[in-house]
Amino acid sequence: MMSAISATKSGNEVVLLEKNKMLGKKLLITGKGRCNITSSLQIDEFIKNIPGNGRFLYSSFGNFTNIDIINMLKENGVEVKEERGNRIFPVSDKSIDVRDAFARELQKNKVKIKMGVEVKSILQKDGKVIGVKLANGEIEKADKVILATGGKSYPATGSTGDGYAMSKTLGHTITKIKPSLVPLTALNNEDIEIKIVEKSKYKTSLNLCKNLQGLSLRNVKIEIIDENKNKKIYEDFGEMLFTHFGVSGPTILSASSHLLRYKNIEELLKSGKIILKIDLKPALSEEKLNARILRDFETNKNKEIKNSLNELLPQKLIMPIINLLNIDENKKVNSITKEERIELVKLLKNFQIAISGFRGIEEAIITAGGISIKEIDPKTMQSKLVQGLYFAGEIIDVDAYTGGFNLQIAYSTGFTAGMD
Repeated sequence: MMSAISATKSGNEVVLLEKNKMLGKKLLITGKGRCNITSSLQIDEFIKNIPGNGRFLYSSFGNFTNIDIINMLKENGVEVKEERGNRIFPVSDKSIDVRDAFARELQKNKVKIKMGVEVKSILQKDGKVIGVKLANGEIEKADKVILATGGKSYPATGSTGDGYAMSKTLGHTITKIKPSLVPLTALNNEDIEIKIVEKSKYKTSLNLCKNLQGLSLRNVKIEIIDENKNKKIYEDFGEMLFTHFGVSGPTILSASSHLLRYKNIEELLKSGKIILKIDLKPALSEEKLNARILRDFETNKNKEIKNSLNELLPQKLIMPIINLLNIDENKKVNSITKEERIELVKLLKNFQIAISGFRGIEEAIITAGGISIKEIDPKTMQSKLVQGLYFAGEIIDVDAYTGGFNLQIAYSTGFTAGMD
């Protein structure tokens, strides 16, 4: 949509070919249906949040900034607000309002739109684009084609990798396609000892996650550790979620983007050496947490341990914590030993899950990999191999963390591709 708007403003006669029966289908599901439009950070900070070839995007970000998208939306009736982590959302919290603003901008610029039209191949002659061939056999003539088909994540929205095949036919290199910003799976191998659960009835990390399924933790600190090297791969603060297969949520999705680029990650995941450490009480030192628990225990000294942690932990987490500590759930608080209390403090500050891998690309928010940036001119988004062929968005080998950065990549590369 942005490419079409930009190309029209540059004086081109534009036809937007959309495979779906509606515009912006993937846009509608972004930000859990609220649409995290962009970030309020400076452009240099954007680059730091794009581990997948961020420097390639300097020109595009200069051509169309986060301020530009906010202004375009405001001109089309969408007011925005800023939330935690510099995230920009529509005031209405409805992604459809953002999509409709794009539709109005397309209409204002008199862009011709054809819905339910699938492109099968890009036609070229003597190294120049001459048009596209549709699934029904028809030919659409053009001296410029912008390929903005997305990656392979969320295929139900139309991102089925069509653009990769078309580009490959024209000689372009497709770097390895991987899921990014994707939930992580927990280890399910009883032969591998996991320090924190070895004496518990929870024999594996996976069983632990299943028992906590649906529990969302806010304001926790996470670390991803390579136990082989005792090296911290990633750390973050915010929200996470337990699932039947492992863990998800904003902090976990961003962590996945780091993990997929980590050396020998597949081998490490198989060996159970990638550990997610969760600090459930990051605002308290071990000393202060111990003092807090002592106060709670004094108040609840005649209760069973299972009924004494309600002020400290979410209900769903109480029994797993007690089981991990191998304490009888009916034991009275006044019988809890100092050693058991210290172990509780350590567990709350260092709750561990062994990670085994990534969920499939169909569950990923973003596709890592795509058209090699070596074959694209960063100033125009034009192919270096085929004159008149341009790329925009997720089809390119660029990807970012959560926080509105990936959508800004789409706007900026789309705008740049349409400028010629």
